Amino acid sequence: MSLLRNKKVLVTGGAGFIGSNLIESLLEAGNEVVCLDNFATGKRKNIESFLGNSRFRLIEGDIRDLDICRQAAAGAELVFHQAALGSVPRSIKDPVTSTDVNIGGFVRILYAACEKGVKRFIYAASSSTYGDHPDLPKIESRIGSPLSPYAITKFVDELYASNFSALYGIEVIGLRYFNVFGPRQDPDGAYAAVIPKFVKSLMEHRIPVINGDGSVSRDFTYVENVVLANQLAALAENPAAINQVYNVAHGERTTLNELFMMIRDFAGAYDTEILKIEPEYGPARVGDILHSQASIEKAESLLGYSPRKNVRQGLSESVKWFWNNL
Repeated sequence: MSLLRNKKVLVTGGAGFIGSNLIESLLEAGNEVVCLDNFATGKRKNIESFLGNSRFRLIEGDIRDLDICRQAAAGAELVFHQAALGSVPRSIKDPVTSTDVNIGGFVRILYAACEKGVKRFIYAASSSTYGDHPDLPKIESRIGSPLSPYAITKFVDELYASNFSALYGIEVIGLRYFNVFGPRQDPDGAYAAVIPKFVKSLMEHRIPVINGDGSVSRDFTYVENVVLANQLAALAENPAAINQVYNVAHGERTTLNELFMMIRDFAGAYDTEILKIEPEYGPARVGDILHSQASIEKAESLLGYSPRKNVRQGLSESVKWFWNNL
C-alpha cells in the first residue's frame, strides 16, 4: 500500500516498528529511501530485506548528532521523523535521556531539514500530549497537563515544529499516534507494548499480566492506518492542511480486557490450549491516563484519512505475523 511515488525521502527511526513498515511501503512504490537509525530501539532484522534494494540506503547514526542529521537530510524532499525514545515508564525512570533524544534530537533533525531545503517534515507526535484532559473523544485543539516526561517531550516537539515553520518556512505536519500495533512490533524488553507482550506470553503458554483491573481503554490503531496517514500528510496540497497536528487512530475504544480476549481467540485458532489461559491483574502503571479515544474528523476532512483496518482486523493480521515470525 503506497500513495507516494518517485520521491527522495528520509525516514528517521526507520529500523523501528513503525519506521520499517513505512519504508517497506515507500520502497514498493519506487521511492528512494534513506534510513537513519542508531539501533537503540530499532532492530536490524526489521530492515534486512531492504538492504539489497538499490533505492535504499542506511545511515547508522544518532539524531542527537547534527552532522549526521545534515548528512541524512541532504537531497531529501520529505522527512518522516519516527525516531524517538518511546514509553511513558521509560521516561519516568530516565527523564534525562528521553528529553535529550525526543527534544534535542528532534530539534537537530528538524533544523538540518531546514538547512538542506527539505520541503516538508512529517513527524510522529503522540496522544500522550492530551494528558489529564478529561474529554472523549480527544480533539486536537484541547489538551491538558502532561502526565509524564515523555508526554512533555512530545508536546514540546509540536511547539518547535510550529516555530520552525514560521521562522524557516519548512512545511510541518504532526501526527498524534494512538497506541499503534502490528507486524515487527517488539514483544521483548521492559517497555514492550501490550499487544506483542500478550501474544508472546500466550504463544509460550505463560499467563499475561494486565495492569490495573483491565477497564483501562485505548484507541488501538493498526500500523497500516499509520502508514496511510503519513503518506497522506506528505501528499496534502490544501494550504489549510499544512502546519497542523492530527490525530491518527481508528476512532474507537477497546479495554485491556476486551483486547486480551480478542488476542486469545485469534491465537487460540493456532493452538487451542491458549483458549484456557486467563490473565493476571497487577498494579496500574504510574503516569498513564485511564481512557483514550481520538476524534479523527480533522484528519478525515483535511487529509482525506480513513482507517483501512479496525482493531479486530489488525489483531488478526498481527497475531498471524507474530505466530510465523517469533
